[in-house]
Amino acid sequence: MQAFSLAIISLCLASDAWAQKPHPCTSPPLLVGSFSAAGPGGKFWSYGKYNYDALGQRVRFFEYGKTKNETFFMDLLMLFQEGVLYEISWETQSCEKMALEESFHPMEVPHNSTFLGQTVIGSSSGHGQGLLVNTWAGEVEEAHAKYMTTVTEHGCLPVSSLYHTEETGWMVISYFDNLIGIEDPQVFFPPPFCQTAKIEGTTNFLKVVF
Repeated sequence: MQAFSLAIISLCLASDAWAQKPHPCTSPPLLVGSFSAAGPGGKFWSYGKYNYDALGQRVRFFEYGKTKNETFFMDLLMLFQEGVLYEISWETQSCEKMALEESFHPMEVPHNSTFLGQTVIGSSSGHGQGLLVNTWAGEVEEAHAKYMTTVTEHGCLPVSSLYHTEETGWMVISYFDNLIGIEDPQVFFPPPFCQTAKIEGTTNFLKVVF
C-alpha cells in the first residue's frame, strides 16, 4: 500500500546567477496538496490528495487510480504516535486497522543526499514566469532503493520525485496545489464506523522521500 509514485517535469536550466550551493531542507510541518503518480509502462497511475501533519505525526491519503487494469480507491490514515494505520472503506462503511511499525519520516531532503543542480520550471525571463527548484538524489539502503527528488528553493515544497526498486522499477510522482496549513483537522480522525475496528496484522512502510 504505497501512496507514493513520481512524474518527470520538463526543466529549463537556470541562470548561473545562483552561485550559492543549496543545502538539504525540511518541508513545512503542516501541508496539504494534490499529487499524480505513474509506474513503468503505464501499468499504474493514480491521482490523489494528501494531508501532512509533522507536529502530530499524522498523514492522510485519498487516492484514486488504476493498476493491472483494475481501478481502485484508497483512503489511508496513518497515526504514527499511536502506531496504527486505518484503511477506510466508505463503500462498505468499514475499516481495516493495522499496527504501524514504521517510525514517522518527515518530508525532507535527507542530509546525505547529493545535490544535482538548480533549475527553473518555466522561464527566468520575467517575474512570476518560473519556479526556482533544487534537485537531489540518493539511496535508501534498507529498501535497496534509489531516489531523485525536486523541491522549491524557497520553502522546500515538494515538486516531483522518482523512486526505484528492482521490484517496482521507476515510479514517478508530481505534486501540485500545495498549501501550508491544514484545511480540515478532522481528516486526522477516523470516521465513527472505525471505532470498533480491532488491530489485525501489521504493516511497515518503507521510507520514501516525499
